[in-house]
This record gives sequence, C-alpha cells and structure tokens, in this order.
Amino acid sequence: MSLIGNILWFIFGGLFSGLSWVLSGIIWCITIIGIPYGRQCFKFASLSFAPFNKKVSYGGGPISFFANVIWIVFFGVPMAIENIIFGFCWCVTIIGIPFGLQFFKIAKLSLAPFGARIE
Repeated sequence: MSLIGNILWFIFGGLFSGLSWVLSGIIWCITIIGIPYGRQCFKFASLSFAPFNKKVSYGGGPISFFANVIWIVFFGVPMAIENIIFGFCWCVTIIGIPFGLQFFKIAKLSLAPFGARIE
C-alpha cells in the first residue's frame, strides 16, 4: 500500500514539495556557511518525495535550536505555509486525507529540520 501511496503522492504534489527542498538546498550550498543547511534540505527532500511509511523523530540540543531559529527566519515559514496550504487542499476530500496528513508532517519538519531524524 505504501508503494501505491508514494507513487500517487509523487504525482499529486510530492514532486513540487520535494523540489522546493532541493531548491532550498542548492541555495544554501552556494555559501560555505550554508552547507549544513543544504545537507539537511537534501536529506528531507527524499522524505518529501516518498513520505509514506516513514516517521520523523525530533531531538537535538541547543545547537539544533539555534540552527532551527536561523532556518525559520530564512526558509522555514514559506516552506511550512506551502505544505500547510497543500495539506488543507487535500483534506477537503475524504480520499485526500492521507495525503494531507503527509503534507502536515512535512510542514512541521520544515519549521524545525535540525535535530530531526527520518525513521
């Protein structure tokens, strides 16, 4: 079931969401200072392309908190809004609720990607 869900996800919004993570990663990697942020973006792009049967656990410490604050200021809020809008659009129908929930999972991740792990 997760294979079918991931294929449908990729076609109906996952491609756009994943490409936004990839684009953010490329922009961050232009500078040497932004490479850790870019690596996080590329790591979570894979989640955004195929999120079914994957869980995100949060942890981290003060360094992750500081990195997340910088992230929220520059890229976090627009990416979270993008995913929330897609999530609400999918949750309008009963069939789209699983896709909407995946967008909400990615929206939460886009606000605090540092200290998060994909399981």
